[in-house]
Amino acid sequence: MTTSSYRKLRWTLVLITLSLSLIPLFVLGYVIHAEFSQSYEEKLTSNLRLVASNKRDAIDMFLTERVVQLQLLADMHSFADMTDQTYLHEVFNTIQQASHSFIDIGVIGQDGRHEAYCGPFDLKDVNYKDEPWFNQVMLKGLYISDVFMGFRNFPHFIIAVKRREGDITWILRATIDSDVFTSLVRNVRIGRQGDAYLVNRDYALQTPSRFGGKVLSQAELPEYRGENDVEIVDWEKNGTPFIAGITPLAHAGWRLIIIENPEEELSPLLRTQSLIFTLLSICALMVFIGAYISVSSVVSKLRTSDRQRAAMDAAVMQSSKMASLGKLAAGVAHEINNPLSIIRESAGWIRDIINDGELGEGEAVDDLQEATDDIDRHVERARTVTHRMLGFARRMEPLHEDVDLNMLAMQTFSFLENETRHRNIEVVRNFDQDLPLITTDSNQVQQVMLNLLENAIDAIGENGSISLTTRGDKDRVIVEIEDSGEGIPEEHINKVFDPFFTTKATGEGTGLGLSIVYTTLKKLGGKISVDSKRGHGTVFSISLPLTCPYFPDCQEEA
Repeated sequence: MTTSSYRKLRWTLVLITLSLSLIPLFVLGYVIHAEFSQSYEEKLTSNLRLVASNKRDAIDMFLTERVVQLQLLADMHSFADMTDQTYLHEVFNTIQQASHSFIDIGVIGQDGRHEAYCGPFDLKDVNYKDEPWFNQVMLKGLYISDVFMGFRNFPHFIIAVKRREGDITWILRATIDSDVFTSLVRNVRIGRQGDAYLVNRDYALQTPSRFGGKVLSQAELPEYRGENDVEIVDWEKNGTPFIAGITPLAHAGWRLIIIENPEEELSPLLRTQSLIFTLLSICALMVFIGAYISVSSVVSKLRTSDRQRAAMDAAVMQSSKMASLGKLAAGVAHEINNPLSIIRESAGWIRDIINDGELGEGEAVDDLQEATDDIDRHVERARTVTHRMLGFARRMEPLHEDVDLNMLAMQTFSFLENETRHRNIEVVRNFDQDLPLITTDSNQVQQVMLNLLENAIDAIGENGSISLTTRGDKDRVIVEIEDSGEGIPEEHINKVFDPFFTTKATGEGTGLGLSIVYTTLKKLGGKISVDSKRGHGTVFSISLPLTCPYFPDCQEEA
């Protein structure tokens, strides 16, 4: 699929999601608006019950959105991602753009220690293991606390969700902005003597009361039986009559209390309508943002999956081609060796005739002698080529042999000599002549160097240089292959040895070459590193031990 196809798919899914989400939401808004229009002429108690019910739903919706938002963050990101301080800042900034209701966010390990934190307080090293809320969230998986002072030393409450990731259990905790939450309650105060606040099970204020005190102080409550969804209670305070609508919240052990003086007029219908439309707009915006983020994530994963599948298909095709090429090379080499043997034998027969003097002496005989020498030289050259073809065609089992790394490097380069000459690439050899022999598998080391040299040629393209260096380093030998290409971007350096990672277009590279090099060297007890700067070329350094008697030991050493 092309980029435009993925873009079209993304927006199609977003529109479908919005249609399925917003139509019911606006239908609900229309129903609520109709109910409010009718309730304007109803009794004061009916109006209060409706206000209390709607405000309770709004607060529950607020808490539900925060819980869902945290749960989505925990489900969509791994523990490794979220404990990365930079990554956590980016996530926090993203959710802040969608909703300013969070003060901070933190990732807490199963031992209670803050693994990562983003916010205005110094809580990075705080341990919550002995805090009651920590044990609650580890037990239930979700916890919405009462308002408390805590380590921040100011009234606040938290929402925490638990995520189990394999053997790791961790908690994503967020502090809710008390001003934003308080505003949800405060804006339903009706009239000059109206009041609205939340209390917990112990009757402690969770939001400020207009006349009853600050947060965490004890509230003066009317008698409440808790028999109905919204209970209307007559109440008299200091000789002034009040009615109170009391309703419990669904997600926290709190009760919403709305108090008003029945002698005051009801709030205008227009203000109620404005509140409803504002809530609907906020919900619609949240639904759009959530839909866009979710769909973008799905499309991105689909695109990555398509790219990996294409790379795997290319790898399978390349493997098949190489197998066929190996069989072809072996067949060609065997077919060429037979006539080469006959040519060499015939040249030897001619040389014997010349040496026996049967042709006499003369300039023609000398020319014939020189021709037989040329035949022998070129036959030997052809036999060397066929020997190399057979070497690459055979499936090599791990060998342990003494290897001259300088000679092996020269032999490997000879395979690509014509290619470098055709591309006008200069090859500089800096060999340590005192380099000791090493015990390893020469064929696998040769494959590694050949792969790196081919990558260097591809990186240069044309008109450049490759430096091939060998040197000793205590109990190891080093081979460095440096090219004058464009270099590797800094953001790709840590990914070059990952399977299927490639900067080439799909179909031009499988992303397996350097991964195979890394695995091969590890089996031989070797190591590989890369150093590159954009515009200044790349250096691959291979390190091999002097001796590797057993491959399992080499793997442990690596």
